[in-house]
Amino acid sequence: MDEQRKREWYAQVAGLCESKAEEFALLGYENVTAEDVWECVAAAYKEIPPLHRLVNDILSLKPTKYMNWLMLQMYKQSQ
Repeated sequence: MDEQRKREWYAQVAGLCESKAEEFALLGYENVTAEDVWECVAAAYKEIPPLHRLVNDILSLKPTKYMNWLMLQMYKQSQ
């Protein structure tokens, strides 16, 4: 997925990502940002899916899936 298109799609769903980050903060995951939520969700796609699927994936993101993604990112960076 090219970076410019990814940024364009992020602009459309940034509010949802911010809302999900705030939800995570209420659950005790205080350092989660909207960009982190977006990167986690976008990592599952090779190309941008239909908007309704993207919205559903953001809204249904669970803290466990986010934490698993975050751990994988940390392992990748440490190598």
